[in-house]
Amino acid sequence: MNTLQQYVLITVGILLTAYFIVFLLLKKLGKDPHNILPRNIASRLKIPVIALLLAVGIQAGLIKEEIITDETYVHFFQQVRSLLLIFSVTWFVIVAIHITKKQLLRRFDVTTKDNLRARKFYTQFNIIERIAIFIVILVAVGISLLTFEGVQEIGVSILTSAGIAGIILGLSAQKVFGTIFAGIQIAIAQPIRIDDVVIVEGEWGRVEEIKLTYVVINIWDKRRLVLPTTYFIEKPFQNWTRSSSDILGTVFIYTDYDLPVDALREELTRLLKSTDLWDGKVNVIQVTDLSEKTMELRALVSAKDSPTAWDLRVYIREKLVDFIKENYPNSLPRSRVILKENPRSATSSEDPLQK
Repeated sequence: MNTLQQYVLITVGILLTAYFIVFLLLKKLGKDPHNILPRNIASRLKIPVIALLLAVGIQAGLIKEEIITDETYVHFFQQVRSLLLIFSVTWFVIVAIHITKKQLLRRFDVTTKDNLRARKFYTQFNIIERIAIFIVILVAVGISLLTFEGVQEIGVSILTSAGIAGIILGLSAQKVFGTIFAGIQIAIAQPIRIDDVVIVEGEWGRVEEIKLTYVVINIWDKRRLVLPTTYFIEKPFQNWTRSSSDILGTVFIYTDYDLPVDALREELTRLLKSTDLWDGKVNVIQVTDLSEKTMELRALVSAKDSPTAWDLRVYIREKLVDFIKENYPNSLPRSRVILKENPRSATSSEDPLQK
């Protein structure tokens, strides 16, 4: 075995040993509950660590001039080394961004009842994370292009602010950049947040995900409505939990005119006091409209959040209808038909003996 082969085998052995040491170290750090690194950090960094060690191995081979003597191969391996290094560093930075975001969000619990502040920060950090990753990848692509002859100017233009501005202006007609800027605007202005209750396109649901270019709405019947971020900037929509999680619920009931409204008010109060769905704040029944056939009654009730308000509305609607059916059945909506007496029928019904 000559000196070259020995050098290659030693280098490979050192790289493999370094890989297993780094992998075991990361695995041990991931198991430590006091460490900020996630439990799966070893598996998440397996590919970039391999790429980094390969770059180190190629660099070691380039230093040893007798291993690679042809200038063409030297240039090729230099370019491969640079790409592997850029790839691994980019991966490390993205993982660091993920870890930083999770550490910052640990202080906020979005599952609590009063989760407005938590939802605000979840929305901001999720969108900022995607923007940061987008910029990191853009910079990595620009640096990678610098390693190729003939397209270095493109790489330089991507890395300079003037180049980025030129690209954005050149593609301003493309919707993708409009949705990206809309995502940034949502992160700053926050017309919607994670877990907000909204009505869009006639559908009631919760904001499940806010991506850089689109928003996922979890509809009440488990469907998913996917909308571009520009929708929430350009079109009107309802946000039921914009400033707080508590919400008013409405129940409309249509009855005949002879229903005693005060009796229905007393029954509503009794029903609300008997259920934990009510938060004890709003309890109102009003006559909100009249037609030639029915009287419209609107019951206003309040609950701690929108799912509870929905259950409370259903409960009140069912119980009030039962109350009317049991106590005032004649007050249910009905159509009246008045039959006038026929004069001829009245005459014919007289006693014939009196004629």
